[in-house]
Amino acid sequence: QVQLVESGGGLVQAGGSLRLSCVASGRTFSSNAMGWFRQVPGKEREFVAAISWSGGRTYYLDSVKGRFTISRDKNTVYLQMNSLKPEDTAVYYCAADVYRINTATPEASYWGQGTQVTVSS
Repeated sequence: QVQLVESGGGLVQAGGSLRLSCVASGRTFSSNAMGWFRQVPGKEREFVAAISWSGGRTYYLDSVKGRFTISRDKNTVYLQMNSLKPEDTAVYYCAADVYRINTATPEASYWGQGTQVTVSS
């Protein structure tokens, strides 16, 4: 019922920047947050950032605070990633209806297809 289409991934040198975009369509009338997760092969999925439906609250993984900024405009959510580090390399997934934010196990109801972000040294 909700489709998420991501773009903006790519290869960048350490210290560089990328902006990920995610366009949501379908039934998007939800009071829950949208956000981003990431996953490296062989590792568990990791919460990165979320933003409330109204945009009034944002949440970040500690290791990206001060470097990443999540924002939204209507049904599009963005993740501006600055000062990228090799450890940021992962597949990044847009997520809708994010819940259990600021818990040990954030989760979401809908997922995008993922976009690869690779940061080289």
